[in-house]
Amino acid sequence: MTPHGTTAGPGTAQGSGLLPDLTQHEIQALRTRFNLADAHTHQRQSATQRGIVERLPDLWYEAENGLQATYEQRFTEAFFRLHRQPTALARNKTMLSYAASISTMVAGMYLKKQRMDVTLIEPCFDNLYDVLRNMDVPLYPIDEAVLHDPDSLYDRLRRQVRTDALFLVDPNNPTGFSLLKHGRKGFEEVVRFCKDHDKLLLIDFCFAAFTLFDPEVARFDVYELLERSGVRYLAIEDTGKTWPVQDAKCAMITASDDIREEVYNLHTSVLLNVSPFVLNMLTEYVEDSTRDELASVRGLLDENRDVARKALDGSILRYEEPTVKVSVAWFRIDHPELTASELQRLLSAEGVYVLPGRYFFWSQPGKGEAYVRIALAREPGLFAEAMVRTREVLDRHAR
Repeated sequence: MTPHGTTAGPGTAQGSGLLPDLTQHEIQALRTRFNLADAHTHQRQSATQRGIVERLPDLWYEAENGLQATYEQRFTEAFFRLHRQPTALARNKTMLSYAASISTMVAGMYLKKQRMDVTLIEPCFDNLYDVLRNMDVPLYPIDEAVLHDPDSLYDRLRRQVRTDALFLVDPNNPTGFSLLKHGRKGFEEVVRFCKDHDKLLLIDFCFAAFTLFDPEVARFDVYELLERSGVRYLAIEDTGKTWPVQDAKCAMITASDDIREEVYNLHTSVLLNVSPFVLNMLTEYVEDSTRDELASVRGLLDENRDVARKALDGSILRYEEPTVKVSVAWFRIDHPELTASELQRLLSAEGVYVLPGRYFFWSQPGKGEAYVRIALAREPGLFAEAMVRTREVLDRHAR
């Protein structure tokens, strides 16, 4: 099914001097003192997490002497207990990989093999677009705003989604929007549409940890809804944006029963297993967050978010309030001429690296020139310094 021609992504412009994608920006940012680009966790350990680090030799030898299946099961059980997803835990069919991009590749392989085209949310992190595009999966955008009103959601999806599959990110990166804003109803309407119209539903839940223990949103048992509805689905989860483990992480992909065997066969063509030591260590971090209700993670993000809002208040950057307080902050540039690409360049020259918004708008990069994304999972002292320097640059380029 091909409703219209594919649109060019943000890295396709020739001779523009732009980097091809956000990941290459993030690689550049790793060389800077104030790296506020990637959403990976760069903060220090909490007191209880330091205790885990001190036990790493024990965790190593424990994993060395045990069975792979034991550590897979322990990790999966701990993860879905923390996330309050008893149905996923009971079904016990989640496949593990060492990065969310690998799980996305598996999803892309399935889509390509089935010759499916996809409607992908916009804005979103451009890695999703790039992975699927590189697998020659036809992609068409749907504006996140379509999801904002649960009463019109079904009809707007019916009018706009003419592809075989719908791919959402919840909570979304970079905006922090979530269907949980509507309680259950938003997810129920999306699932109902996909079931009624025979669409494959793909959901990236990589930022879902930030919905936990938040009095303003509540992650219900989404897998119960997916399984009970009979919808075809692929769901991706991840640890990489939650705990400060120097990128030793685990991602997961779960498939509905009707496509699971095909997805499993693709998954095993990509990798054998995730390191049992990494799984053993991550289980300790998950259990630690279960005990403290994610306080060590949420507390640091809340502190840095507060610092950013206060430091930039009254500047040309306007904070965009998220539904879910994720580990990134999305700012709109209130300036008649200054673009995100230019602001990123100016800040980078001063040692502060943020991400320009154009890449998140993968089908219409011009729309993204009004936004920048700032990563929050950083050591508070360093982050506060970065905000002071950012404000100095902004003040020099105010109206």
